[in-house]
Amino acid sequence: MKESLIIFDTTLRDGEQSPGASMTQEEKVRIAKQLERLRVDVIEAGFAAASPGDFAAVQAVAQAIKESTVCSLARANEKDIAAAGEAIAPAERKRIHTFIATSPIHMEKKLRMSPDQVLEQAVKAIGWARRYTDDVEFSAEDAGRSEIDFLCRIFEAVIDAGATTINVPDTVGYALPHQFGERIRTLIERIPNSDKVIWSVHCHNDLGLAVANSLAAVLAGARQVECTINGLGERAGNAALEEIVMAVRTRQDVFPCDTRIDTRQIVPASKLVSQITGFPVQPNKAIVGANAFAHESGIHQDGVLKHRETYEIMRAEEVGWATNKIVLGKHSGRNAFKTRLAELGITFDSEEQLNQAFARFKELADKKHEIFDEDLIALMSDEGVSGGHEVERYRLVSSCFHSETGETPKARLVIAIDGEEHTVENEGSGPVDAAFKAIEKLVQSNAELLLYSVNAITQGSDAQGEVTVRLSKEGRIVNGQGADTDIIVASVKAYLNALNKLLANRARISPQV
Repeated sequence: MKESLIIFDTTLRDGEQSPGASMTQEEKVRIAKQLERLRVDVIEAGFAAASPGDFAAVQAVAQAIKESTVCSLARANEKDIAAAGEAIAPAERKRIHTFIATSPIHMEKKLRMSPDQVLEQAVKAIGWARRYTDDVEFSAEDAGRSEIDFLCRIFEAVIDAGATTINVPDTVGYALPHQFGERIRTLIERIPNSDKVIWSVHCHNDLGLAVANSLAAVLAGARQVECTINGLGERAGNAALEEIVMAVRTRQDVFPCDTRIDTRQIVPASKLVSQITGFPVQPNKAIVGANAFAHESGIHQDGVLKHRETYEIMRAEEVGWATNKIVLGKHSGRNAFKTRLAELGITFDSEEQLNQAFARFKELADKKHEIFDEDLIALMSDEGVSGGHEVERYRLVSSCFHSETGETPKARLVIAIDGEEHTVENEGSGPVDAAFKAIEKLVQSNAELLLYSVNAITQGSDAQGEVTVRLSKEGRIVNGQGADTDIIVASVKAYLNALNKLLANRARISPQV
């Protein structure tokens, strides 16, 4: 019998720490439901003590998820742990993940605590966490640069205190695979009570080695990997869930364990996270990139046609590529629309929300003959039809653009502000520039435009364009998304969506683990 490798997904917590990747509460719940369909074992829903918005999001995920364990991060203090415990209380399966730094540089320069004080605080934290759940995970922040003797001391102590999972993070992405694997093996061998816990790793990708380090740790005895969809995360990101899962699944001749992941849900999860965060997946990304199963070379094409396994070690269908079928069109009914959205993890709180979304679907179907799953996800991501409860102060009512060779482009917009319509016009170097300047002329947000990105959602000249706009103001960075068959309209929607998110004022304080 193969041992079980636990997949701990931290897309909603560490993934959200990518600048501009902040998600609304409703978006987090949608992603969490997709992670549950993916059969992720543990979903780290957030850092409940960071802000009221984070607390509410963790609580909402805890209420929505039934099969996966819902986890909240907490620093090793009573206040953080109490917030985490309260936020995850509605979950059927719950975990508190508490941490404290253990490297000499972190203890001296950041915590200003002695090793003995850090050990004492860690043990106290386990006791506080066990008031809320028996499933308690402890992380030694910056374990990759911590002294091995001290790691042995603190891990033995927290295991005796009741921790059930011990996580060894390579917080700054400094480790090399052979070193990190040996560190995990040494800890398991040297700590007397190491057999009483699950050993876990959380690797960052600063040197491009997060997946390699995680797999080395699994071979050394770790049985939980902390990872994110698309490798999203702080700085260069985290270990990519899809790469961990498929490496272990494909190389069962090497790994003594396997996951319970439904791999057919990998591509849908990747696309959902990409569309919600506005972080596109590079075409040559392993497993989920558009070119992952494409063959350009004539030699490769000939080989694959004769026998697939000559150049493919996995089947595209195994990771969900074959599931992206055309399912709806202009003659599709309301029930078929609702059913397909439910399959994609999108539900409605009221008939009014469903009717509003269905009306938007019909508008899109009149413009676009074939409606793909990606179109539906983008449609539902549009503020105002997603069933969300976020601030929507600004809304596009109508637009008119003029662009002609030799003439200065112009944009005329009608924008509703708190329900009251305002008309504004402006010129620019192009129709998008004119539209953005018109918006700023009206709202005067003084936000800085950091990124403007356009991607085709599906193939064909009638494809919807999905625009991502990244704005910065007073230290806050947000992504706005908009989709439409008219790319300029999509751009305006994305800009207004970003402005609405800035208004939500969800300030976050999220330490990295």
